[in-house]
This record gives sequence, structure tokens and C-alpha cells, in this order.
Amino acid sequence: MPSSSPSNYRLVQLASGAHSIHSLAHRETFHPVVGPVLEAEALYVNQLRLRERLAGHAGEFVIWDVGLGAAANAVTVLRATADIPAAIRMVSFDCTPEPLEFSLKNAQALGYFGGYEEHLQTLLRDHRVGFANGRQTVDWNLHLADFPTLLNQSAAESLPKPHAILFDAFSPAKNPHMWTPQLFTRLFQLLDPARPCALPTYSRATMLRVTLLLAGFYVGVGHATGEKEETTLAANALALLDEPLPPKWLARARVSYSAEPMWDAVYRQAPLTEESWAKLQAHPQFQLG
Repeated sequence: MPSSSPSNYRLVQLASGAHSIHSLAHRETFHPVVGPVLEAEALYVNQLRLRERLAGHAGEFVIWDVGLGAAANAVTVLRATADIPAAIRMVSFDCTPEPLEFSLKNAQALGYFGGYEEHLQTLLRDHRVGFANGRQTVDWNLHLADFPTLLNQSAAESLPKPHAILFDAFSPAKNPHMWTPQLFTRLFQLLDPARPCALPTYSRATMLRVTLLLAGFYVGVGHATGEKEETTLAANALALLDEPLPPKWLARARVSYSAEPMWDAVYRQAPLTEESWAKLQAHPQFQLG
């Protein structure tokens, strides 16, 4: 049986048997089908080829964790790569510490925190923690702020440039300001062009893929996870995509009733404008080969 709390979150048991967190305010459940660990492994660890990339990497490897939430994505990444010698800088972003605070109170039921509870308590208190993680060293920072606002401040320029981005915001219908072309354009601008960086996310929506392309990213089909037969993988380097969207995908976007990005940060569905269609056709991804 689900247990409840007077907070904005509730512990729920999924059909898979795993437990997760439900946000009462957003009316959405974190990792709603297979659970936190299996989804994070499929969507982030495997899709980003993190073990392979870390094994061949020299120097600090920077991961942006956009949507810290209950910390399942970040903890799963650290646990899955702990045997690979590396220096990891984890930079987490969220507008509230509440889901993590609630999750730590329900750590036993959630089952994925083992060994990281003390580090996360320190992260919540100090917004920074450093520790040994198997054969790794981890330097973890937490930024509690509205992410779009933070990106548009001059301080964003001094953030460490990422090699990978775990993007896990609430859905566009519930949290549209996290899925605008303005946000992804700014995110793309903050990347180092000489530092290959990939960004997976759980959505396969045509509108999202158009948004990422217009922001400057290369975009490909992502791995299946849970009930989704596809997700989305974006990158600033085409080589990081196993299955880039082909030119024939443009025909699907052209006829879609839900392809135009949410320029006003208000959820709605609309076909491509002529301006967006022209920019999409001119994207370098569709000029190759």
C-alpha cells in the first residue's frame, strides 16, 4: 500500500514492485513504470555510454544533473561507474530540495540510496560534498534555483562545462518553461564546442525534437525505457548519436499537429510555422550524406 506524507510528495509502489515518489503538486510520478534505478540505467548510464567514455577519459568528467529530484539518476550513475577510475564533478540543479528530503526519509523503501545517504545529507546542508566513490573521486555541487533563470544569469558562464547532461524535468504539459527553445538554445550556448556533450531525456515528442534541433543540437532516437519504445538523445557532436534522425523524419515533422516549439512557455500543440520549417530543413544534420 502507498504511504502518504503531509508534504507535497507521496511514496508509491509501481506495477514493477519498485517504489517511487509521486508529486502531488505536479500530479506526476518519478520514473513511473520500471522504477528509478532501471530507468536511470537505461536512459542515462547505458545511453550516454558512460562506462566507455569514463574509461577513456583523462581529467575531470563533468555531469549536469538537471532535475535532481530524489537523486535517483545521479546516484545510479555514480554506483554504476564506481569501479572505473575517474574524477567526476556532478552539478545538480533543482528549484527545491523537498523531493530529496522526502526520499531520504523513505530511503529503505526506495532502496537505491545505500551508502550515499550521508553524502546527500551533506549536499542538502552545504550544497557541496566531496567523497571517494569506489575508484573515483566525486565533487558534487547543488544549485537550488529556477533553472531557466539561472542559465540566463552571467554566473552561468562560470559553471563547469558538461560532458553529459541528465535532463529529467517534469513533463512539458506540467512544466513547460523547462522545455522551451529559449532554454535549450541557452543550454547549447553554454556548452564547450570542443567538449563533446550528450543530453538524453525521456520524451520522444516531435515538438521536443524540433525544439532541440532549432536550439543547435544534433538529435537522435534514444533507447527504450519503461513503456516508451523510444526516447531522445541530443548532442553537440554527431558522433555521440547511435541513430541520428534521418532526413525522412522531416516529413513526419512537417505533417505533425504538434511540432512547433513552445516559444511562450505555455503548453499547447501546433503544427510547424513556415519559419520553423525552413530552419529545420537547413539544419546541418539533414545536409550530411
